[in-house]
Amino acid sequence: MTKRAAIKRQTRETSREHGVLDSRQFMEDSKVRRLPTHTGHGGWSPYPSNDDRDQAYLKTLKPKSDGQAELMTAIDNHNMVLALGPAGTGKTYLAVAKAVEALEAGKIGRIVLSRPAVEAGESIGFLPGDMEDKLAPYLRPLYDALSDRLSMKRVKALMAEGLIEIAPIGYMRGRTLNNAFIVVDEAQNCTYVQLKMLLTRLGWHSTMVVTGDPQQSDLLPGISGLSDIAERLLPVPNIAVVKLAEQDIVRHPLVASMIGVL
Repeated sequence: MTKRAAIKRQTRETSREHGVLDSRQFMEDSKVRRLPTHTGHGGWSPYPSNDDRDQAYLKTLKPKSDGQAELMTAIDNHNMVLALGPAGTGKTYLAVAKAVEALEAGKIGRIVLSRPAVEAGESIGFLPGDMEDKLAPYLRPLYDALSDRLSMKRVKALMAEGLIEIAPIGYMRGRTLNNAFIVVDEAQNCTYVQLKMLLTRLGWHSTMVVTGDPQQSDLLPGISGLSDIAERLLPVPNIAVVKLAEQDIVRHPLVASMIGVL
């Protein structure tokens, strides 16, 4: 036995004889540190009472303006809702979020998201791949809204099961959508005939939300049918037409300033 080992052994035996074990000599070189037991100021605790932030794995859906609150109430109380307003008012996001909420609660059997495949004022040209690859750039905003409410892995799993369907408007004719939550995005790029076809796809136990900005149509002047459809449906009972304004914009403050002058 070496001299150093003998000294350590003698020290431990002496400490045991006196019933005292000085832990400081072990804590100096120890790689394990005791977590602070105190949960006062600056400490962390899993209990909500010690953390005022509203945190969850799924973001809490709350309106940020009176217009958004009106839209959320309309979706809850009507089977057909038209949401009109400028860019950045959360029309698409709220509609998709409500669709996910209904699916998770078991109120519907599937989500159907539709969007016109229209370029924003330019010609993209030939896109490689199969039909899904060709449509992916047009439907990307819907994927973004879905992935913000669900993980992308879960979105792909639900799409594989057929519980989430993303389809262009051209493939909607002749269908009857029962037990579904339908979101029609960018409706200002639909003609009157296309919107009439889409609105009449509504089936039993289904909800449809049509979103769009009549001032940002990528079609030729006079071709978009969104404004005309909205005016015709305004007096129809059990159909809600919600018009959002500049004060409902939740993007960068400059967006609201630009919308007023552009």
